[in-house]
Amino acid sequence: MVTLPCAIVVGSFHNCLAVTKAPTPMLALLGFCHACPAGITGLSMSRLVMASARVELPGFELPLNFFPESEDPSEDHPLFSNALDQDDMSNGRAQLPLTTLREFRMMQLIDQLTDKPDWHKKIFDETIVAKWKAEVLSEDDENDVGVSEKMVDWCIAELRYKTKTFERIGAINVYDGDVVKSDKAIPESLKEALKIAAARLERVPEKAKDWHPESDEKVLDLVHPSLFPLVYGLSRILPDSRVGLDDCIRMTGQGVTIPVPPENECYLHGPPQSRGPSYYHYDDESFAKPFSSMFQWLPCDVDISGGEGSVKITSYINNLHPEKHRDLYAVIEQVIARAIPLWNLSLTPVKLPLASNRVKFERVEYDIDLYAMSDSEGPQREDGEDEYAWMDRREEWCRQNRVITQPEPGDFVPRSVAPHISNPGEYFIEDTHELKPEKTVDLWRDHGQRGLQIIVKLANIHLTPEKPEYEGGTWHVEGQLNEHICASAVYYYDSDNITTSRLAFRQQSSTDGVDDFVYPQNDHDFMEEIFGCEANDSVQDIGTVNTPEGRLLTWPNILQHQVQPFSLENRSKPGHRKILALFLVDPHIRIISSANVPCQQREWWSEMVRKGDNAISALPAELQDKIFSDVEDFPISLGKAKQLRLELMKERAAYVKQHDRSFHQFTFSLCEH
Repeated sequence: MVTLPCAIVVGSFHNCLAVTKAPTPMLALLGFCHACPAGITGLSMSRLVMASARVELPGFELPLNFFPESEDPSEDHPLFSNALDQDDMSNGRAQLPLTTLREFRMMQLIDQLTDKPDWHKKIFDETIVAKWKAEVLSEDDENDVGVSEKMVDWCIAELRYKTKTFERIGAINVYDGDVVKSDKAIPESLKEALKIAAARLERVPEKAKDWHPESDEKVLDLVHPSLFPLVYGLSRILPDSRVGLDDCIRMTGQGVTIPVPPENECYLHGPPQSRGPSYYHYDDESFAKPFSSMFQWLPCDVDISGGEGSVKITSYINNLHPEKHRDLYAVIEQVIARAIPLWNLSLTPVKLPLASNRVKFERVEYDIDLYAMSDSEGPQREDGEDEYAWMDRREEWCRQNRVITQPEPGDFVPRSVAPHISNPGEYFIEDTHELKPEKTVDLWRDHGQRGLQIIVKLANIHLTPEKPEYEGGTWHVEGQLNEHICASAVYYYDSDNITTSRLAFRQQSSTDGVDDFVYPQNDHDFMEEIFGCEANDSVQDIGTVNTPEGRLLTWPNILQHQVQPFSLENRSKPGHRKILALFLVDPHIRIISSANVPCQQREWWSEMVRKGDNAISALPAELQDKIFSDVEDFPISLGKAKQLRLELMKERAAYVKQHDRSFHQFTFSLCEH
């Protein structure tokens, strides 16, 4: 094997110096440039790269805010809708229909019933169903909207309808959007394999454990995309080649430094001040820059060209050593294969204009009608009291004592297209409520040749008798638009000695059609009583899903989510919850991935060099340590990576706060009539 000097690897020693600092003194003494690790490790040219066309990706050769053109002339927006995209929120693509509290209660009931073992069989047993129905109707309703017999009947019919999909996939959508859950997607053997493979990441010295910053040593990061992310102005990208799993560490330092994107590319259409103060109908102060000019999480590339069930990770998972943890790579591939059918279910209603319409609302009705009351009802007029003062008192009495009539569902009808769609036959098989296969999302069918990009995270929450409470997370939508995440999957693979842990969801609801409601003049209380919308806010709480061990959840990036608080069940012993999270990059666009950016971890690179057949490996350990400590900016040291992570977290925390304000920007404006 021939050692490749810088002149061969990069083109010339002079060109190499143009993209990096000069060689450190010790490396220069040995005749090496630290920017070209290939010159140290002695690789053959055939092992270095997979040749490819010139790389053109958002943030490198393409604007950071680049969006692809649609291949379908009838489709003006090829990507899946995303709540991080202000255009999608403004145009209603990332909004769901305004939903009554009773309909949310029905979806919560569907979630509750499908937590029961073998629900898909028991739902056809009339004796069991009658028992369930009696239990539900006797429960106190914490939402104070009541559960009626018609609501339960609809839910039973809907669940019977959904058993066909459940028996085929082993999953069910419990909330519109869609939030999909499965306790059957991941077999027990795969769960145990994941536990064993992930445990190797936990078996490190205490000082080497990576407790997530500001988590009070409760959240342990095993694999986290915020460590060693793509850093604009620092990370190296291969301009005309790709790197695979075998050479990603050996290629460390290769490529060119990715430039820092210009500020105007951090917005969808340029900075707010360049568009006028009324753009999008909200002030610039609340405008959240959807793109970061500093960081991007790095996904791995995933080959799914082998058809249904086929998954192969072809570039390294960031922060998961591609050689030491090949067994974990294989396990994660299997989890991805089982998450794809759930992603298909979650993303189909994002692609299509579907609407459930379980409970329709058109008119406000109360049990007390001020204008139909006789003079003998309600507060009586006091001697000498002005008539108008008495009427004001009667009106206020009505407001305080009236009970709104909650709307009821009719007979069950499967989900159809939204009312504004004039040709529903385009979407459904004739004379059925079944979607035409070509109208649904099928990632293997639609993106098999191109493949997927997935961001991977492994994290544990550890509680102890000294720290028995987990306070929960913040409301957020996953990522920034740099990552173009369209859907998430979380697999809860290990839980011990913790109370019920739940994940909450909320939606941004459409404000269209509210003026069509019939309601009393100047009386808008019904928006809170029927829809739960306070102060005309269009964001609605959907409900929560339990997250027991063995459950796989998926949802699209049009919903906000929040981890709910939980604690130790037995406070005298420790407990934990462990997850594998998969964030799906929108397959309609390609972003910079680990196939474009060789590994950045200095520790991985130095370990490889020490074991290689080169001049450095023959040196004493003390001298080797001196050489590697002499390396400056790149590869990135763990200490530097943790500093950068703090910067990333600070930036994203500010973005989450700003985006939450944007998420709440739309309000109902009820006309007086």
